[in-house]
Amino acid sequence: MSTQVDFYLLSDSEPRAALKTACRLAEKACDQGRKVVVRTDSSAATAQFDDLLWTFSDRSFVPHCIWPGDPLLVAATPVLVANSSGPDTHRDVLINLAPRAPDDGAVFERVLEIVAADDAAKQLARTRWRSYRDAGLEPKFHTL
Repeated sequence: MSTQVDFYLLSDSEPRAALKTACRLAEKACDQGRKVVVRTDSSAATAQFDDLLWTFSDRSFVPHCIWPGDPLLVAATPVLVANSSGPDTHRDVLINLAPRAPDDGAVFERVLEIVAADDAAKQLARTRWRSYRDAGLEPKFHTL
């Protein structure tokens, strides 16, 4: 299996645009029956994203929980929010919201990187892009 890495460059400069895009991508993957880990860089960011998943859309619900958590709940939940890699049961899609590329990105079928419109976010994304290339992966670039 070769991991597919996709970078999504946002044109929207609204501060929470990247998080809202991550919510929509998690929702889409969930609707496709995929198991998803949304990786953050801290417990506070995990809690913030967890809250946003409850409120980003009044028309839908994304079943999710925070990892680590109750094993039965985790097994039954398609989307996990974590500041780690999550369990082996959730290896379909990784949405990386952390500033660094994950060391274990190659264990996922897909890795999604969301790049905010500001220069600092673009610079961090360039570093992540190089990390994936150095790991032998071929990232793709998309503009949203």
